[in-house]
Amino acid sequence: MLTHQPLLASSSLDLVWILVVVVVVLALIWTRITVIIVKEFERAVVFRLGRVRESAKGPGVVIRYPGVDRVVKVNLRVEVVDIPPQAVITADNVTVQVDAVVYFQVIDPVKATIGVDNFRFASQRVAMTSLRSIMGRYELDSLLAHRDDVNNELRAVIAASTHTWGVEVRQVEIRDITLPPELLRAMARQAEAERERRAKVIAATGELEASRELAEAANKLTASPGALQLRTLQTLAEVATEKNSTLILPIPFELFEGLGRMKQS
Repeated sequence: MLTHQPLLASSSLDLVWILVVVVVVLALIWTRITVIIVKEFERAVVFRLGRVRESAKGPGVVIRYPGVDRVVKVNLRVEVVDIPPQAVITADNVTVQVDAVVYFQVIDPVKATIGVDNFRFASQRVAMTSLRSIMGRYELDSLLAHRDDVNNELRAVIAASTHTWGVEVRQVEIRDITLPPELLRAMARQAEAERERRAKVIAATGELEASRELAEAANKLTASPGALQLRTLQTLAEVATEKNSTLILPIPFELFEGLGRMKQS
């Protein structure tokens, strides 16, 4: 009799566990409890009898009571919203087409669900209107040269509107600024004229520096007659190596000075 007691105890324990599992399954079926799996990058906003719970649920297993609860899943990953090309008139009355991209992320799932009907659509609309209003305060040259400042100001304006919805704007980037063809041709002519002006200034500066060096060289040669004679002989040697038929007869400058004195006398 004593040898069969452990076997009876183990069998009775297994029977108890089976009964517990059956009772749990029957309870779930009877109450119709729905088990929802919430992913790591999601949160579940639960409405119980029309009232929202204080905080979002998840990640993991979330239990929903049919007929009582309604669950809305909210994605917490950074989302990208493209702003379609917008016709913008700058401060100097130039019409351009500007498109941008906005990176935003939900930081409060409850506010993003009950604060606005569709936070994605609302964020895009706010970005579109903010883009037109901010671009109109800049001139075209400032808009092209200081794009980072425009991005920062645009991000601050959009974030001020979406913060009440539990949405945070991570980054705003202006992708492209399309100019009218007439303006492009005018800018090309302006750039060409600017390059020509710089070329003329550089050439004039070179002529000025060369004249200074030549004047200094002339003064040194005049002060040393022997140096002038050596320079003349060097020039003759350079001409002779080119194998041409040119004949050069150097005439001393002193001869011209003497002729000038004779005329004056």
